[in-house]
Amino acid sequence: MKKVLVICGATATGKTALAVKCAKALDSEVVSADSQLIYRGLDIGTAKPTAEEMDGVIHHMIDIVDPQSSFSVSDYRERALPVVDRLINKGKVPVICGGTGFYINSLLFDYSYGAARGDEQIRAKYIKIAEERGKDYLFNLLKEADEPSSRKIHPNDTKRVIRALEIFELSGKRKSDLNDGQTPRYSYAAVAIDFPREDLYARIDQRVDEMFANGLIDEVKSLIECGADENCQCMQAIGYKEVLECLKNGNLESTMRDIIKRNTRHYAKRQITFFKKLPGIVWVKKEDAQPEKILELLND
Repeated sequence: MKKVLVICGATATGKTALAVKCAKALDSEVVSADSQLIYRGLDIGTAKPTAEEMDGVIHHMIDIVDPQSSFSVSDYRERALPVVDRLINKGKVPVICGGTGFYINSLLFDYSYGAARGDEQIRAKYIKIAEERGKDYLFNLLKEADEPSSRKIHPNDTKRVIRALEIFELSGKRKSDLNDGQTPRYSYAAVAIDFPREDLYARIDQRVDEMFANGLIDEVKSLIECGADENCQCMQAIGYKEVLECLKNGNLESTMRDIIKRNTRHYAKRQITFFKKLPGIVWVKKEDAQPEKILELLND
């Protein structure tokens, strides 16, 4: 049996419900791979699963960071990887569930960069640049030196950005030109639920309407009162940044709602494009997204 089950794909496709059913069937636990569910207080706009929806299944990597904090892909990997390993060592199949592709890849693959040597002085130089001039400036340096690698590394994954710059400075070769690729950490089965585009967009529109009905605007106001602002990483999430901007400018809720729906649709398209590149992923129709069928993939 494969060691890890991954349930991924676009937003609003029913990943959480399927992950819970599979975890119960496996007598296992869910490891969330969502870059917004990590934040405390971001509940409505992230469609964070309720206790009822979790149905007694333990979920990891949810509500672990304050809204004012930044959290990188490497931070996620460092905290989530031991959870996955512990479950495997207990003889369980971890169910990794989410739509943040960089999070999922950070668990599934070991980006060791082969035998490329390191240099502490060069690394320290780039760490100082990141501290003094910011992650975006550092990431732009990578874009200039190794544009192909910049498409594969998340701007917030500072450790990998620095490592790629280090390799380029030491060898004069781009990391993307080295033959070290993605080395799988685990044998895994990955599945995504495939909806017709018009059905997916309808589900997204319905979810956004439910968020407003459940109090999204009040949730954003509460976060602001607690010290979160437009400079916080969490407030860049779709739903939160639009509400925040509209509250500042006094725009109508109907305009705000339409903008969130549009931006969410665009995000879903990007998610689908990203996950199509995941090696071995299986796309299933909604009617086939049943635990007994999904678990058969673990034995393939």
